[in-house]
Amino acid sequence: MDDLGERTEAPTPKKLQSAREKGQVPKSQDLSGAVLMLGSVVALIALAPMIAKMFERVLRRMLAADSSAGPLSVASIRSDGSLMIYEIGRVMLPVLLIVMVIAYASQFMQVGWLISGDPIMPKLNKLSPLGGIKRIYGRKGLVKAIINTLKLGLLILVSILVIRSQIETIAVLPKLPAIMATAAILRMILIIAFTLIVILLMLAVIDYIFQRWQHTQENKMTKQQVKDERRTMEGDPQLKGKRMQMAREIVMQQISHQVPQADVIVTNPTHFSVAIKYDSDGMAAPKVTAKGADLIALRIRQIARQNQVPIVERPPLARALYWGIKVGQEINPEHYEAVAELLAYVYRMEGKAQQEMKQLNPNLQSNLQPTLTE
Repeated sequence: MDDLGERTEAPTPKKLQSAREKGQVPKSQDLSGAVLMLGSVVALIALAPMIAKMFERVLRRMLAADSSAGPLSVASIRSDGSLMIYEIGRVMLPVLLIVMVIAYASQFMQVGWLISGDPIMPKLNKLSPLGGIKRIYGRKGLVKAIINTLKLGLLILVSILVIRSQIETIAVLPKLPAIMATAAILRMILIIAFTLIVILLMLAVIDYIFQRWQHTQENKMTKQQVKDERRTMEGDPQLKGKRMQMAREIVMQQISHQVPQADVIVTNPTHFSVAIKYDSDGMAAPKVTAKGADLIALRIRQIARQNQVPIVERPPLARALYWGIKVGQEINPEHYEAVAELLAYVYRMEGKAQQEMKQLNPNLQSNLQPTLTE
């Protein structure tokens, strides 16, 4: 299966990002169209009073024209035409702006912020007539045509059913006054429009889910492609393993050298081990000379036992030194008291408390004094 290069693996984030940079993103034109239609209808309803007043002003101007003033002239026609264009433009401009914002929002809602010039770049394979025929009459094109036909049929059926539900209102329209008839017609148009919008939104959501699924299927990868991508991002696993092995060997060498010279090993007791050394001749404060977790912590304890270095369990101190102090760094002042108590305990066991006490750093000595003289 793998030798044939079958795409069985889900696309990686890098693969999806690469497709996105090329403008290949899952989006539904039906969802954009449905949202645009809904926004346009709502905008027209909201601006209906303004549109009605505009038509009223235009009609009043045209009907109030004084025909006795003389025959029509180019100037009068131009004046009336300019007025109509101005009035219509003043009302329709907000509608167009709202529609533009909704159109952009419907796209942004699906794909987010994306600018890619790849889809508009000229490509020779797009100029092939045979390729164009395949795109139109291929399996994907035929399936899309069938689905669009079914959608159109469903919308026509719903429209007929809605109109039939309003047949009684339609029958009495000729008997109604003009204003009432107009209101009834507008009400029926809104009912039909919102019914179709609801149907379109339902179909659009289904189409959007399908588009996302199809995008995932089209970007699936073979197992070899996944391995190649991981190797490219992380490096050859064999080389990576060798580097990790070398790093472990270096750490073990440092531990083998530093732990025997330490004064004490403070442990968690199982997860962390920290080696502490204090030399009054060259150190202002005790220093962490080695540390490790889990297996390295176990190795530190083994080396300490082999070299008779004291091991003391102080879980809070071990955690604080492991996470807060780097190897080769002196301990922080907030750890002086705990480390002083620890060193005092070790020095007492080794019988060298008074000798070390005389050469201690004054700040550390103030914390160490009480424990050494107990």
